Amino acid sequence: MPQLVLTAPAKLNLSLDVVGRRTDGYHLVEMVMQSIELCDHISLASRTDGQIKIACTHPHVPTGPKNLVWQAAQLLAQASGKSSGVTITLGKSIPVAAGLAGGSTDAAAVLMGLNRMWGLNLEARELAQLGLKLGADVPFCLMGGTALAQGIGEKLTPLPPPPPLWVVLLKPNIGVSTAEVYNNYRGTDVRTRPCTQSLVDAIQAGAASSMVQAMGNVLESVTFAKLPLLRQLKRKALELGALAALMSGSGPTIFALTKEYREATAIVNALKHLVDFTCITTFKEGNYGPRICDNPSR
Repeated sequence: MPQLVLTAPAKLNLSLDVVGRRTDGYHLVEMVMQSIELCDHISLASRTDGQIKIACTHPHVPTGPKNLVWQAAQLLAQASGKSSGVTITLGKSIPVAAGLAGGSTDAAAVLMGLNRMWGLNLEARELAQLGLKLGADVPFCLMGGTALAQGIGEKLTPLPPPPPLWVVLLKPNIGVSTAEVYNNYRGTDVRTRPCTQSLVDAIQAGAASSMVQAMGNVLESVTFAKLPLLRQLKRKALELGALAALMSGSGPTIFALTKEYREATAIVNALKHLVDFTCITTFKEGNYGPRICDNPSR
């Protein structure tokens, strides 16, 4: 049975600024987005009955039409007129509902993998247009690497990789509704904003100190007010020596950046009792998103 196994990397927001709102209610943003080495593994196996089936052992991941990967497969089948089915097996390492684009990157991997499995030969631009129908993060997840995202997140400008740093992820066992966070966002509540152009310039120059000074996330003004633990995690990570600490997306994951691995482990050891999930990882090297594994038996 034909099968593909893909990796689907998580993402961070090195910055997130809300710069306006469209007439249809969508917020206009400027974000610097970054893929990281933490990833899910996704297996695609062909079916002959035209059905889309999902297998996943994670208790909070739906295995039907509510799952974004199911929607991705259905969307691609409808757009291409393909009647073949697929069994999608999700190996989750990215925490669910964490602000790390776990659902979006899995959907991106399914779009890319089925494009190859079904021999559709759709170009990256066409896949991105389909991905945008699933979520604003999916086009970036298809591209991966480092990028300036504008519009509602779909206008992407590739950037060189930032200076290499260790990334500490801290996710409490609490949930956040992205829609609710954006609906409650008020620009007047924001005390400090990221400097997007300075961040882009710093990344292009490879200047880590300038990069961390320009980072920021205006949605912290909403999520921190609802979940004070996140503010505490950010403050403590900085006190423990992090170069920068920031909420990713609408939360609830806080990430911290360090130059040394020992500094990253010190942050984890000091704060792991406050959270449900910790991970030490790095920025993903190279401008790519989902990848087909060389060893499908993995």
